[in-house]
Amino acid sequence: PRGSPGGPDEALRPATEVIAGAPVIVDRAIADGFSGVVLIAKDGKPVLERAAGLANRSLEVKNRIDTKFNLGSINKTFTKLAIAQLLAAGKLSLDDKLGKFLPDFPNPDAAAKVTVAHLIEMRSGLSDFFGREFEATPKDRIRNLADYVPLFASKPLAFEPGTSTAYSNGGYVTLGLIIEKVSGQTYHDYVRDHIFKPAGMADTDAFELDAIVPNLAVGYVKRTRANIYSLPARGSSAGGGYSTAPDLLRYAEAVVANRLVSAPYTAWYLGGPRPDPKAPVPTSAGPVRGGLGIAGGSPGVNAALEVEGAERLVIVVLANDDPPAAEGLARRIRLGR
Repeated sequence: PRGSPGGPDEALRPATEVIAGAPVIVDRAIADGFSGVVLIAKDGKPVLERAAGLANRSLEVKNRIDTKFNLGSINKTFTKLAIAQLLAAGKLSLDDKLGKFLPDFPNPDAAAKVTVAHLIEMRSGLSDFFGREFEATPKDRIRNLADYVPLFASKPLAFEPGTSTAYSNGGYVTLGLIIEKVSGQTYHDYVRDHIFKPAGMADTDAFELDAIVPNLAVGYVKRTRANIYSLPARGSSAGGGYSTAPDLLRYAEAVVANRLVSAPYTAWYLGGPRPDPKAPVPTSAGPVRGGLGIAGGSPGVNAALEVEGAERLVIVVLANDDPPAAEGLARRIRLGR
């Protein structure tokens, strides 16, 4: 599904067709007022880069290829990869219950029934954290994963875990809490040390909104108002971190090269079967199959990342406007119209 890690929801056309048709599609979007960045790469090398619009409209600061944009739910893809790393290290399993790691979780029913796999697959029944409680909470008080817990965790499960599917940001916050418990690090420190640094993503982090961060895009609601009052002070394992188009390309290349986790776990991360923890780690791996298609969006935020593993084709579209500014353009690039 869009907004959660997994394979692309629509197959990419052959890379040669995507690349040949992209300039006209992107230039048309820019002429229509697109504000953001587009990067298309083949075999690790950019073949199209465009930056358009303003990162800060009050100060008339232009977007650049390396401008930092809010990713929305694209952060979930880092969370799933962190789980893959911990699976590969034998520190957890997909069938482990939530309560094994978080025995004091506010919902005993969830603690007893929800597994790591349920959380990854959006089959937990846990509530989303967006709602009345979120709206009523001053956003400057939401800075750590624990600050999100009162917004969703004590609510009854929407369904018996594993019997249905429902999008849950709360489920991915819970995965972040499990990562913290298992690793002994904060979620943000873990992904910085084990994903961003190894991949060379120096411009990627969950920047706090009241920090001074150079080259950071401000999001705009209906192209008229900054979205600062609708965002938590800091993003979470469910979304809200920042990155650049070049950093996301570095991430995609690190993934398809199996540099962030071994090949069987990369394959699972990209939508393949569960890895067998008892199987020997292959000494070499063939071309990566499968891919990644994820988008993130909220008021003033939209981002899309597409990775086709076999052809090593990467599409990144980042925008500081409302959805579907980025994901709509990414779809048109994919489909050629």
